[in-house]
Amino acid sequence: MKAVPILVALLMALSGLTALPAHAGGGLALEVLSSRPDQVSGGDALLRVRLAPRLKVLRNGEDVTSAFAPDPGGRTATGLVTGLRTGENLVTATARPYRDVLRLRDHPISGPIFSGPQQYPFVCKTERSGLGPPVADNQDRRGYRVEGGWSKDCFAPSVTDRVYRSTGGQWKPMPAERPADMSTTKLLDGRTVDFVVKRERGVINRFLYSIAVVEGGWNQRAMYRFDGGVAIGRDQGTLGGSALDPHGLGLGYAILHSSGTRTSTHYNLIVGGETALMVKERFIELYGRPLYTVGVGGSGGAIQQYVYAQNYGDRIIDAAIPQYSYPDMVTQTIHIGDCELLERYMDATPRWANWNSRTALIGLNASDTVANPYTRQPGASECVIGWRGLTPLAMNPKWTDDNDPEWDKMDPPGVKDTVHWTHWEDLKNVYGVGPDGYARSPWDNVGVQYGLKALREGVITPDEFLDVNEKAGSWKESRDMVQEGCPFVPAACPADWDPWSARNIAPGRRTGDPVAIRNVERSGLVFRGDVDIPVIDWRHYLEDRLDMHNSHQSFASRQRMLDHDGDAGNQVIWFTDARPDGPRSDQTPQALEVIDAWMANIRERPWRGVSGNKPPLAVDRCFATDGTQIAAGRGVWNGILDRREPGACTKAFPLYSTSRIVAGGPIEGGVFKCRLQPVAKAVARGLYGTWKPAPAERARLDAVFPTGVCDY
Repeated sequence: MKAVPILVALLMALSGLTALPAHAGGGLALEVLSSRPDQVSGGDALLRVRLAPRLKVLRNGEDVTSAFAPDPGGRTATGLVTGLRTGENLVTATARPYRDVLRLRDHPISGPIFSGPQQYPFVCKTERSGLGPPVADNQDRRGYRVEGGWSKDCFAPSVTDRVYRSTGGQWKPMPAERPADMSTTKLLDGRTVDFVVKRERGVINRFLYSIAVVEGGWNQRAMYRFDGGVAIGRDQGTLGGSALDPHGLGLGYAILHSSGTRTSTHYNLIVGGETALMVKERFIELYGRPLYTVGVGGSGGAIQQYVYAQNYGDRIIDAAIPQYSYPDMVTQTIHIGDCELLERYMDATPRWANWNSRTALIGLNASDTVANPYTRQPGASECVIGWRGLTPLAMNPKWTDDNDPEWDKMDPPGVKDTVHWTHWEDLKNVYGVGPDGYARSPWDNVGVQYGLKALREGVITPDEFLDVNEKAGSWKESRDMVQEGCPFVPAACPADWDPWSARNIAPGRRTGDPVAIRNVERSGLVFRGDVDIPVIDWRHYLEDRLDMHNSHQSFASRQRMLDHDGDAGNQVIWFTDARPDGPRSDQTPQALEVIDAWMANIRERPWRGVSGNKPPLAVDRCFATDGTQIAAGRGVWNGILDRREPGACTKAFPLYSTSRIVAGGPIEGGVFKCRLQPVAKAVARGLYGTWKPAPAERARLDAVFPTGVCDY
């Protein structure tokens, strides 16, 4: 039997891909390995076909049989078919009496495939990233000025280079001779090799991409590194340091990366998912299908893993290690939009001078001792430390922190000032555009009773509850917003001090645009829990630092998974303590080991499914600052999503919530607009606990909530 592959190769060499007769079942079977047949991009696709005598493969009638080479085992052949035309293509395989036809739809490498009209203006950064100036693609004086014209789509030809990891821990260009400071690395299979990496960089879907593999040491596994941050688009972005992740590369993983899958570039995860699919396609064309691809990344990089796994199954990643996760971005705007409203109210009300007490309204952690960078005094909250500035960034069309010098090379002059700088505008293909020309906004706080839980628990008085709901206010419509003041506009400092964006706060409550709400809920941007790949959700516990990556979000994702189908067995949650008095141990390497064992089990016993193939360490766990395990197994997180006695990890890591959870909403969040009930009904149902509003208090409630209060 060992002679069969040799015979196949010999026959192919002599007679143009003639092989032994097809095995049981006969016939031919063409398939695309690199993408879906209708989502091919860049004019090429990696195909596989069953071998048979006198096999011939045609691309749109032209013979491309020579592109195919036999696979190990001699039953199939794989080939990169190039020269596809944009639009429909027919690839035909014949070996009499058999015939198979595959229809391919090719899209430009500049995109889009399914994300809709692309953004303009769009700033090019190929020069900053070492790829040279972008290619001129128009003479209409639109886009980035380059020699010979202008570039709207920021394309630059791909380049391949070699870098090595020095003994000092730096990446350096690989010289012709082995350098004296070359480091070595121990691969997953135990071999030790020189730490030399081959990488390809270029532009896919208008964003920069990088594919990096250690020379002579690829372990047949891939890692897609997703990055976080917050930005409003209009920007090609740059490659992040994770594109050359030394740990993953050092083990032999191929590293896939794109500026289009960094949320510090944009937060349109329809475009992001499309970009990731195209980068994955390019990787498979270069190296073939890996055993699996694991996603790794924090914050916005974690969100992408949950959302892409939901929307695309295992087409991008087969397993996920989301770090510092949230379920998604779009539902975070719901409660974070409350931050400045409530902070402004509390800053003006002596009752809330004690910062610790502010959790009663915002749900997020607050501290009397953490230094406030704005007041330079002790006392701050997560709203201040973690989220200040994100309300104007996401909601104010007249303000942006994108002041990159590349805008000076953009035409027509002043084009930047024509942009509505909001998250809604960044995703106007999803939210839609209203009659006023501004993107529709789903943000809504009608019926939201700030501080309701605190009232029920006796933390605040009925008068304090009524006062905050009367005075908190809401956000102006996009068309009515004005430029920000200090500290967001440095030229306005220090006189025009407005860290709350008070000039854009309106009295009363704001009704979210129903079209925007409907569109975003249907878009796939909301994580609904429909994910069936291995997930190790890991984070440092950072509540004491008032870090924006609040820990309850891991459980919000789990609850959404439970809400979807009653099963979250494919997700495990790990916390590692990171309090200021101890070191930070990183459990990501251990998570990679567990994922590798998990994926091996799935390959060996696929009938058991994802949950049924968990290795022993794929369980809920928590760790001390030095990485030693505190507890593991079923029940360690009891008391968070159930009414059981708190588990060992629950006790070790207290969780906080959000303003909407305090207002009576569910831990999983995601309610853009609540169902309303009359105030009278809420009183009759005992929604306010022991408080029975007197007639004057009822009148105040009715005035604040004329259409009713939230019935979650």
